Amino acid sequence: MEKGFFEWVIFFIQGNWQQFLLGTATTLLISLSGTIIGFFLGLGVSLIRYMKSDDKTTLFIKSIIKFFQIIVNIYIAIFRGTPMIVQAMVIFYGLPVLTKGSLNLDPLPAALLIVSINTGAYMAEMIRGGVDSVDPGQLEGAQAIGMSHFQAMLSIIFPQAVRNVLPSIGNEFIINIKDTSVLNVIGVTELFLTSKSIAGSYAKYYEVFIITSVIYLFLTFTISLILNAIEKKIDGPKNFEILPLQDGNSVVIKKGKGV
Repeated sequence: MEKGFFEWVIFFIQGNWQQFLLGTATTLLISLSGTIIGFFLGLGVSLIRYMKSDDKTTLFIKSIIKFFQIIVNIYIAIFRGTPMIVQAMVIFYGLPVLTKGSLNLDPLPAALLIVSINTGAYMAEMIRGGVDSVDPGQLEGAQAIGMSHFQAMLSIIFPQAVRNVLPSIGNEFIINIKDTSVLNVIGVTELFLTSKSIAGSYAKYYEVFIITSVIYLFLTFTISLILNAIEKKIDGPKNFEILPLQDGNSVVIKKGKGV
């Protein structure tokens, strides 16, 4: 007797749960590592983009700053303007050609590299938006008390910019979880390729990819809840209690429980 839909789903879960688990773990490893590395890469790129010279800066240093700013702008344009699947093919198969075989990455390290540099380009643009959202007067105030442009950006502007774009950073992590599915083209055994292999063995693509869809949905939904909780924790309590001091002139603001 032919198995029904739910019977096939139960069959695939019971017989292949270890493979699904391994594929899910690989997907999370690539997406999380790529997002973290990409964040710091984007932060570094943003620092270069916002570097400015002054009257004391030599012409040589000005030229170096300008050169690197052009390089990072080209990097952002290329990796934001091309699909990750194309980047994966070019990097994975192109590096051995360009290095004449001396740099031949395995699929997993190549995947980490691809996701990281792709994410870095998007992170740089997110941070740029975050910097633009900070009041310019804060930069002027920092420079007025003797801080250099670099010090002001690193200590005053960037921390606020990162906080402003925290939801976008979390969203990029969720996007990376889904986009890792394209890395099957270079042989990375993430969740999609694992599911494809299982489905191909029984020619039951619908049932297997229903399971895969539920796993992806569970991952993204759970991570969204975690990120929302982190954002609320960073924001702190929303209500305050104002307590007068004994001198009657000053007040102490006491944080209450968030609502």
